[in-house]
Amino acid sequence: MRNILALLSLSILFSINAQIPSPGKKQTKSILLLNGYAHLGNGKVIENSAIGFKDGKLTLVADARTIKINQLVFDTVINIKGKHVYPGFIAPNSTLGLVEIEAVRATRDFAETGAFKPNVRSIVAYNTDSRITPTVRSNGVLIAQITPRYGFISGTSSIVQLDAWNWEDAAIKQDDGIHMNWMNMYRKNGWWAEKGGISENKNYQEQYDKVYKYFEEAKAYAGKKDYLEKNLEFEAMRGLFDGSKTLFIHADFSKEIEEAIAFKKYFNIPKVVIVGGYESYLLTDQLKENKIPVMLRRIHSLPEYDDDAVDLPFTLPKKLWDAGVLFCLENSGDMEAMQTRNLPFYAGTAAAYGLDKEEALQLITLNAAKILGIDDFTGSIEPGKDATLFVSDGDALDMETNNVILAFIQGRKVNLDNPQKYLYRKFKTKP
Repeated sequence: MRNILALLSLSILFSINAQIPSPGKKQTKSILLLNGYAHLGNGKVIENSAIGFKDGKLTLVADARTIKINQLVFDTVINIKGKHVYPGFIAPNSTLGLVEIEAVRATRDFAETGAFKPNVRSIVAYNTDSRITPTVRSNGVLIAQITPRYGFISGTSSIVQLDAWNWEDAAIKQDDGIHMNWMNMYRKNGWWAEKGGISENKNYQEQYDKVYKYFEEAKAYAGKKDYLEKNLEFEAMRGLFDGSKTLFIHADFSKEIEEAIAFKKYFNIPKVVIVGGYESYLLTDQLKENKIPVMLRRIHSLPEYDDDAVDLPFTLPKKLWDAGVLFCLENSGDMEAMQTRNLPFYAGTAAAYGLDKEEALQLITLNAAKILGIDDFTGSIEPGKDATLFVSDGDALDMETNNVILAFIQGRKVNLDNPQKYLYRKFKTKP
C-alpha cells in the first residue's frame, strides 16, 4: 500500500511539473541582491552592486563598496557575487500568447478578417497559459508588446508582463497603439530558397487612396466629441490624432518609409513608429527630423537584395546608432512566438558587429521602453521603477553563457521552470 501511494505521489508530481508554472505571489518582504555585476540598461554598469526592492519597486541601486548597508533593513539578502543582473528584456511587436502552434489554425489568434480593423484589441485574446511564454522568460524576456497581424490596419496592441493569471493581470499598458501595414510598392517573387524577380505593385495607388480616405474620415470623426451613433472603428482611432496612441507603421523599404513620413506629416499624427525598417539607415536624417523611432526587424536574417552586403542585417544596429536614431530590436517573422527567446542574442549580434555591449543591451531594455512609452516605470534598473529584473550566471547576450537563475516581475519571484526543461529532465533519466 505504501509503495502504491509513493508511486501515485510521484505520478502527480510529474503531472504538476509538466504544467505551466503558477504566477509568483505579490512581494511582501523586501529583498536585497548583493555583490552582483549590474547592467542597468541605461548604458551604466555597477561592478559590485546593491539592488534592493520592496512592494514591487526598486528602492536601492548603488555600488556596495561605496555605501554602508545595514542588511537588517532588508528581510531577505541574496549574495549574487559573480552573477550578472539585468533589467527584464522587452519584446516589441510580438504575437507571444496569441499563437501556440503555427501549423494548427485553431491555435492562431493574432488576426481577424477585414482590411481595416483598428477596434480589434489583441489584449483580449492574450493567453497567459501559453506553453511558449515560460520558455521565453527563461532567457530574460519579461515584458512584451502583444500585436495583431494582417490587413491595412491590423488592430490595437497592448503591453503585458509575462507572469499573470489572466490578461487583465498581465496588462501594464492597454491599447498603446494601432498597427498599420504600409502598402508594398514592389513585390518579391519566389521564396527564400529559390528567389524570383521583383515586380511593381500595380494596385499601389488604389490601395493608398483607400487608406488615405479612411484616415480622412477617421480624423473628421475625431474632430467631434458626440455622435448619436458611435463608429467603433473610428472611436479606436481617436487617440492617434491627440497623441494618446501611437501609430505603428510596418514598412521596410526606403520609398515606403518616405511615403509613411509624408503621411504622418499630412495627417499631423503626433506619435509614429516605423516597424521593420530594413532600409531605415538610408533615411536617418528624415527620421530624426520628424522624431520617428524604429523597431528594427529581426537581424538574424538574410539580406533582401542580391547586391546587399552579406552582413547588412547584422550591421544595421550600428548604422542607426551612429546616426543618432532612437530604435530597438523586434523579432517578427517565421515562428516568431517561439523565437522571442532569441531576442537577447540579436542584441549580442549587434554588439559583435560594432556596438558596445551596454549600447546593445539598451536596444532590448530602455530604448524599447522609451518607444513603447513605459520608460517611466520600467526598462532600466533605477530607484522608483518596477522591480522587473533577472540574474544570470553569465553574459545574457551570449547564448553560450546565458543562464537565468533568478527573475522578478514587479517584485514577484518568477518560476523559471518550463515544459522544455521538464522534458529534458524526463528524458535525461531514460535508459
